[in-house]
Amino acid sequence: MSILVDGSTRVICQGITGTSGAFHTKGCLDYGTKIVGGTTPGKGGTTDANGLPIFDTVQEAVDATGATASMIFVPPPFAADAVLEAANAGLKVVCCITEGIPVQDMVRTKHILRDFPDCCLIGPNCPGVITPGIKVSGEGPSATFRDGCKIGIMPGYINVAPADAPTGKAVGVISRSGTLTYEAVWQTSAMGLGQTTCVGIGGDPIRGMGFIDLLERFEADDATHGVVMIGEIGGTDEADAGEWIKANMNKPVTAFIAGRTAPKGKRMGHAGAIIGGSDDTAQAKMDALKGFGVSVCESPAELGIRMAEALGIDATQAVGS
Repeated sequence: MSILVDGSTRVICQGITGTSGAFHTKGCLDYGTKIVGGTTPGKGGTTDANGLPIFDTVQEAVDATGATASMIFVPPPFAADAVLEAANAGLKVVCCITEGIPVQDMVRTKHILRDFPDCCLIGPNCPGVITPGIKVSGEGPSATFRDGCKIGIMPGYINVAPADAPTGKAVGVISRSGTLTYEAVWQTSAMGLGQTTCVGIGGDPIRGMGFIDLLERFEADDATHGVVMIGEIGGTDEADAGEWIKANMNKPVTAFIAGRTAPKGKRMGHAGAIIGGSDDTAQAKMDALKGFGVSVCESPAELGIRMAEALGIDATQAVGS
């Protein structure tokens, strides 16, 4: 199984004719995602380089294609409005990849999204979401897949579908960091594990789905045997997630917190990665998670091994170890 998206999900790209939108639309298509069209105001009625129909509005795209999900590559000044347009058109999953959206725009957007409880926003400033497809042929970047769904910028070929996992076990991945999402996927794949769904929730201070939203879904998913959770300095989301895990979760969770050497008051990479108080530090978050019974890695290099061990797999015998 999976959460949020699967091989039947019909996806549009908002900003499909921009450089990034066009490039990543092709990447998603190549992976096997059902991209059914896109939007660029003023270019409705034309097609893109892949032959996909372009519409002026999201509502027109949804009416014509039956799309239920969107990925957004709209420039920062207009991206928040693009999120609201997608929600208003009835899309269930909206992945906003755009980085640099003004915080006040997202505060307003998050408030308005309360009126759209069925819309799951992922991001902004995120790599998106992927439910791995079953490998059909090839290796590495040239491999082909079926029945998967990649929305965003993740490298799909490093993922392993549960059906292809040598150990018969699969995990979910939730991360505030894009590159550490890929690292967690690579390492768990090397341990012979598959991934049911991987979600990059983004590094901005105001964003859509958080750790608890996704932990609830993974806990309810029978095909997910454990979860890798990657956080970083700034905010209280990780500690809140740890409290929820202790009270509600029966599956093992392996975590890593980035930013142990970050100085107080200095933003590190992501807009939300800034230590504002003693509880915002990486060490404080690690200590809190340990207190809630979460297996916390001292280094990101331990993610795959620790997750395998939590699932009763001998890491020394695992594939690729």
